[in-house]
Amino acid sequence: MRLACARAIAVGGVCVLMQASGLMAQERPVPSDSSRISIPGCSKDRQFVTAPAPEDEPIRSEIQPGRRFRLNGPKEILQAIERREGTLIEVTGLVRKSQVNGPGGIAIAGGRIRIGGAVPQSPTNDPSRDPMYNVVVIDVESWRQLPGDCPSQSR
Repeated sequence: MRLACARAIAVGGVCVLMQASGLMAQERPVPSDSSRISIPGCSKDRQFVTAPAPEDEPIRSEIQPGRRFRLNGPKEILQAIERREGTLIEVTGLVRKSQVNGPGGIAIAGGRIRIGGAVPQSPTNDPSRDPMYNVVVIDVESWRQLPGDCPSQSR
């Protein structure tokens, strides 16, 4: 009887340790050039547009409404997000700090002037003509549904 009781306690302890280590492994460490953000918004295919947070929800990032992101991550999570098109969701993931902080340079007359720059590009390889050039990529770790629907202008 003692042996069966001791065995049950040992198996239970091992299960608890395995479960705790699995929970800690889910949240990966944040690289020094990235940050973990949680943003409310709406998705369409693999595009995500930020929206104002509902009044009863805390604001968990400084990202302005209307900012566009390209979703990247595990296939199961992206498929679950695609099934929620038209509803307000919050996405949590990693983005590069340099992409979130916005364009560098000095604002002059409604544009930005950057001193220094990249090597000139050929007209056929011009990144400014690519619509996805300035879109920030977020590596999605998790998501949750928020109350409400997407604003019509962000879809």
